[in-house]
Amino acid sequence: MRVTQGMLSNNMLRNLMNSNDKMGKYMDQLNTGKKITRPSDDPVVAMKGMGYRTELVKVEQFQRNTNEVHNWMDNTDAALDKATSALQRIRELAVQASNGTYSEEERVNMSEEVKQLKEHLVEIANTNVNDKYIFNGSQTDTAPVDAEGNVIFDPSEVKIEVSSSTTLKANVNGEDVFGGDPDIFEVIDKFTAKLDGDEAIDEDIDASIEELDTGINNIINSRAELGARMNRLELVENRLGEQEVIATQTMSQNEDIDYAEAITQLITQESLHRAALSAGSKIIQPSLVDFLR
Repeated sequence: MRVTQGMLSNNMLRNLMNSNDKMGKYMDQLNTGKKITRPSDDPVVAMKGMGYRTELVKVEQFQRNTNEVHNWMDNTDAALDKATSALQRIRELAVQASNGTYSEEERVNMSEEVKQLKEHLVEIANTNVNDKYIFNGSQTDTAPVDAEGNVIFDPSEVKIEVSSSTTLKANVNGEDVFGGDPDIFEVIDKFTAKLDGDEAIDEDIDASIEELDTGINNIINSRAELGARMNRLELVENRLGEQEVIATQTMSQNEDIDYAEAITQLITQESLHRAALSAGSKIIQPSLVDFLR
């Protein structure tokens, strides 16, 4: 087959264009840090990348969920701590009042302090975090203790998914903490009535101490159960952190370039391109004018 000058020119142009495409590819890789810039560059890498990125997004969402659970649990634990302190102070007053050495005026002063502590406990029972009442189950828009003193706790659980097929209870049942028969607020009211000398109350103050002890134990038990769930949440967070690292590393290995390799390939391609230009200029250079000299 006869090779014409036009064929040489066309082949050279085609090869130069291919060389330019390769240099452009390596330049894009260096600019983006990625092996591919569109799925057609490598469909396998693209498909794997979509799967790895989806997994990473799921892990990040679960981490946001664990932050929400932390918000519930940390605020609940802080509230229970304050409730314990308030009940312990009321119990101290009950023990003081039970020895019979205090005057009527001193008992009235005790009664006033107990009433204030009760108001404090009502505020704790109505703890509102981010416009959510954390002790009222799923009825987070309703205060469990209303302005008239009515106490109604919703026993439903607030569950949040923290990993695939794993949910954690985020709340503490207010009935377990402040409820009972009678509830802690009724116990305090009866104790206050005794301090005020209400003759209709025939139980002695020692009975109030026992009821207060029961209330304190209820809070301690609730905090212990909450602490167990907080420990499990920490384990879940550690596992999610490891999954995030693995997913990020796997995605990087699939998509990210080796800069040393990419730079070497670009330099090599540039050298080949220059060599092709130099050789092409010599091959195409002769013309009729050159032969007429």
